[in-house]
Parts: sequence; C-alpha cells; structure tokens
Amino acid sequence: MEDVAIADAAEILVKHRLSRRPLAELPAEVRPQTEDETYAIQDVMNGMFALRDIGATAGYKIGCTTPVMQQYMGIDHPGAGAILAPTVHDSPADLTFADYVAIGVEGEIAIRLAADLPPTGAPYDRDAIFAAIGSCCTAIELVDARYVDYRSLDTWTMVADNFFNAGCILGTPVADWRGIDMTAVTGRMTVNGEVAGEGQGANVMGHPFDAAVWLANTMARRGLGLRSGDWVMTGSIVETQWLKKGDSVAFEIDALGGVTAQFS
Repeated sequence: MEDVAIADAAEILVKHRLSRRPLAELPAEVRPQTEDETYAIQDVMNGMFALRDIGATAGYKIGCTTPVMQQYMGIDHPGAGAILAPTVHDSPADLTFADYVAIGVEGEIAIRLAADLPPTGAPYDRDAIFAAIGSCCTAIELVDARYVDYRSLDTWTMVADNFFNAGCILGTPVADWRGIDMTAVTGRMTVNGEVAGEGQGANVMGHPFDAAVWLANTMARRGLGLRSGDWVMTGSIVETQWLKKGDSVAFEIDALGGVTAQFS
C-alpha cells in the first residue's frame, strides 16, 4: 500500500470521526488488506489527531480478547487501538449522548504502566508486564459504532479506526494489586440498575495481563513501544452494551471497585 493511500485512508477516518458522520466503507483503493496496512493507517490517523491538537495518545485498548467478544464480533483474534487523552474520564462521568454516533460500553480491567516497554526488550512475557505495572483499576471502555453497519464492514477498517474506541472511564487506581488474583475476579455491569453482563478475569486470554503481553509484542514487531504512564485496557469481560439517551451504567470488579457513567 503506497504512503499516499495510507494517508488518504487516515484522512477519511479522521473526517468521519470529527463530523460524527457514519462511515459506510473505505474506498477500495485505500482499504487495508493486511494487518501491516491496517496499523500503518492507524498510526498516521493518530498522528493527525495529535498534530491537529485533537489529542495525543494516552494509552491503548485491546479488543476481542475474550470468547464472548470474539463470538459477538465474529473475530477470532485481538486487535489494538489508541486512546486519545481528551477521551479519558474519571468516574463518575457525566457524558453527552449526542457526542457519539452509536455509543456502547464494555467492562474491563485497566492497567497503568510505571515503566517503559521498548521494542528492544521484546519478546515480553507476563513477568515483564507484572514488573512494569504501577496500578490497576476497574474501567469502562467507550466504544462508538461510527459506521453505517459495522456488521458488514471489514475487520481491518474497524481496527484501523482504533477498533471502535471512543475513550474510557477509569475508577480509583489500586496500587496494591499484586495480592489480587486477576483471573478469579468477577466483573458485573448494570444498565439503569438492571444486570447486563458478568464475567471473570480469566475470560481475557486466560489472564488479563496476557492481553498486555500481546500488545507489547505486537507493537514491538512494528518497532514501537509502550511508555510509562500509558493506560492499557485489557479487553471486555462482558458483552458490549449499546446505550440509549439518558442511560446510566455501572461496572464493578471484585477487589478493584466500581465505575459509573451517565449519558445525558
């Protein structure tokens, strides 16, 4: 894929996100066909956001890390996207429903790195990720279906567009997380007080931190690294919940606490 096609695809995705105009599909001549092309478009797009003062990258989301989400999306592998700094919110969050095309929420374990994970250190394993983590917290990922029909859209285009990410809502950081068995914790999501989903940490690739291992090694293969201070959303342990105007959402994880959001 030529550099000009990569830039054209990135520009289209930027314009659709800023205008909140649903994307039907990318033109065939700029549509990614491989993983390398997908992330090349994503990198250029996120660079455009930073250059235009829309937001630098504050961290990364990892999607489709659980069987429930892979089945829901019809995708058999994880995908990664950047989280823009202005879209990171503390709980409780009061957000505007009209700021999104079709807003959904996912419940996750988020980690914040306290050390760099440069590409020169790869391949990484779970021990390396453990050593780099500063804190963990309960989190809600904001996902926006910025498409006419995401069910018919090709996977690589969705991943290039930061894989649905529209931000995150973070709970209180837990620095003393090493005594918590992250595979055994249970997360529960409610929408308007009604239980909407439940899952365990082990649903995320066997261990939620293994999602961060996958991310660090995937980025290293692209010559990129993770930085101290980055947030990493490890993947939803519950099925995506698509919201209506006025909905309120809560997500709680054993031993990590809860987060809440209102979409007014």
